[in-house]
Amino acid sequence: MEGPCSPPTAGKFVVVGGGIAGVTCAEQLAINFPSEDILLITASPVIKAVTNFKQVSKVLEEFDVEEQPSTMLENRFPNIKVIESGVKQLKSKEHCILTEDGNQHIYKKLCLCAGAKPKLICEGNPYVLGIRDTDSAQEFQKQLTKAKRIMIIGNGGIALELVYEIEGCEVIWVIKDKAIGNTFFDAGAAEFLTSKLTDEKPEAKIAQKRTRYTTEGWKKEVQARADAGNIGSALGPDWHEGLDLKGTKEFSHKIHIETMCEVKKIYLQEEFRISEKKSLTFPRDHHDQSVTTDKEIWPVYVELTNEKIYGCDFIVSATGVTPNIEPFLCGNNFDVGEDGGLKVDDHMHTSLPDIYAAGDICTASWHPSPVWQQVVLLGKYNAQGLGSNHELLLRCTKGQEYIKAVLQNGRMMGAVLIGETDLEETFENLILNQMDLSAYGEDLLDPNIDIEDYFD
Repeated sequence: MEGPCSPPTAGKFVVVGGGIAGVTCAEQLAINFPSEDILLITASPVIKAVTNFKQVSKVLEEFDVEEQPSTMLENRFPNIKVIESGVKQLKSKEHCILTEDGNQHIYKKLCLCAGAKPKLICEGNPYVLGIRDTDSAQEFQKQLTKAKRIMIIGNGGIALELVYEIEGCEVIWVIKDKAIGNTFFDAGAAEFLTSKLTDEKPEAKIAQKRTRYTTEGWKKEVQARADAGNIGSALGPDWHEGLDLKGTKEFSHKIHIETMCEVKKIYLQEEFRISEKKSLTFPRDHHDQSVTTDKEIWPVYVELTNEKIYGCDFIVSATGVTPNIEPFLCGNNFDVGEDGGLKVDDHMHTSLPDIYAAGDICTASWHPSPVWQQVVLLGKYNAQGLGSNHELLLRCTKGQEYIKAVLQNGRMMGAVLIGETDLEETFENLILNQMDLSAYGEDLLDPNIDIEDYFD
């Protein structure tokens, strides 16, 4: 049995995690408690910082995410000290964190922001890639430059962005749902976006120049941490900016979607040859049902539950994440949510005294707002929990915009806005103030009426 901690460092506040949640938490503590010492423990040599923050409306915010060396955070906030090490163990009764560098750190208040790790469809297969942090994104880019065809598994945010951004490579997109973006969109929005996927992409706009930091200067240390099983923090928005996501072909988009199916089995090249099974060529279009045997020899083959088999250069497993709670569970009786995250209340407090959590590691367990679901799409954008007592108003201009408003008893409960609609703030206010819109009926989405000005 180990005895009580005798740490060389102690602080009133200790934050674990160098991602957006952890860094933002440490910054806010430093601002509100300038005379207190704050320790930020992170396994990565770089941290994720929020920059160019702008309050768009009452609850909508806009910001960029940049990688920065930890010294920049310490220079901005003299009361923050960054400890560059992974966590070995949490001793909640002693209020102590043990780190992998052999040190111990006492806390009065602790916030766990250790994020999550990719949930891969197959562990240990060199042809199955997950994309979670900067290093895995760069590895993906490296592999893509040599690829003629890849398969993407999953229907979440990273899968959606990848399918749209990749050029010069055949993409077979496998989803278990009836429509793309099932987590975010209804069938109408999915159809709108599916048609956009097959269009030629517009010429790239001149990118805004941002200061970006990479892990190049710490390459050996980063590799050592990767070998030890540590992962970096989540990529954040605009993660693909600066990456050249282009394969070996000259065409722009070439995408085929396989719906309502999952991966049944993965074969390496020799395994597939021995099996004497046949793989299919890339379909000529989305509605192509012809079965043609592929003569190409691929490094890896995927058999789907719909009995189709495709060969490809590699597979991207974009099937979600698992909260990174393992380092903190031993000897600590946390309440854990169904998704594997640490349960937190509306003050981000876990079930243990003086321990808080934020970001991908935690699960919100408070009673949800009657009108608000999340701030990526507005309010109850998919009529979550409203039953049959609601109505939908739709406006769609092919290739330009998709607008859906969810109303109940004449009051706006949610909305989906795709394209340059300029309605975000207006619809947000209508959801928040619960104004009775019964008198406006379908005129609410009439393109000839400037409702942004009308409800200003």
